[in-house]
Amino acid sequence: MTARLIDGKSLAAALRAEVAGKVAAARVTPGLAVVLVGEDPASSVYVRTKDRAAREAGIHARTIRLPAETSQDALLATIRTLNADPAIDGILVQLPLPRGIDPRVVIEAIDPAKDVDGFHPANVGYLTNGRPALVPCTPLGVMKLLRAADVTIAGARALVLGRSAIVGRPTASLLLAADATVTIAHSRTLDPAGECRRADILVAAVGRPEMVTADWIKPGATVIDVGINRLPDGRLVGDVAFRAVADKAGAITPVPGGVGPMTVACLLENTLTAALLRRAGSRS
Repeated sequence: MTARLIDGKSLAAALRAEVAGKVAAARVTPGLAVVLVGEDPASSVYVRTKDRAAREAGIHARTIRLPAETSQDALLATIRTLNADPAIDGILVQLPLPRGIDPRVVIEAIDPAKDVDGFHPANVGYLTNGRPALVPCTPLGVMKLLRAADVTIAGARALVLGRSAIVGRPTASLLLAADATVTIAHSRTLDPAGECRRADILVAAVGRPEMVTADWIKPGATVIDVGINRLPDGRLVGDVAFRAVADKAGAITPVPGGVGPMTVACLLENTLTAALLRRAGSRS
């Protein structure tokens, strides 16, 4: 392996410690409510991880578990209650939701000031206009990884592989705000490999195991692998063929241990940001 490893696990630990220090110094107890509908195994694991990390950072964590048969109206009623609760600064509804519940309606029901996932249309608009307050956690983690690795973003050619509203598009917006020249490649792109080969920075977020191979990579490029896929043999792999790409890239994130830990740490940072902004607003 010739690429420098970008260790998201250690960077996330440092960020969690930083958030904990700021929480203690601010003498506030931010409140985070995580709503889980149903018993999706992967979602349950993520929720437990978020709950534990929040408590370790001095954030009051409340997990609300609703049965899979919960109606959309009942879920919206829960969100309205959390919107009105002064002890709650951040609301996160774990995705995916069961059939019959429209995630767009649910996300739009969350108070934008408490939208620590950064998915509400108001927060998306602020991000697009270059003045975000609450940024989607995974894209925010991607940017922190790039900066911690001293990657030059301004002027670089950046390729985001995937155009989801949760990762691809907001990551492209953040890279553009950092003065990169940004391209988004997706399922209808005619030559995704060719697009990737031109990139100084490649962010892979398509959810296809090891789709990106070494011949897609510009020598010396920085590769951020957002994907996390479980193979039939139980192994977790990213969207990038790690071993082969690591022999060609200049820097690369592993899976697991790369972007994933940063997503949780950025959620904690967003919760603190929301708490401080809401308290500042209440004093004005």
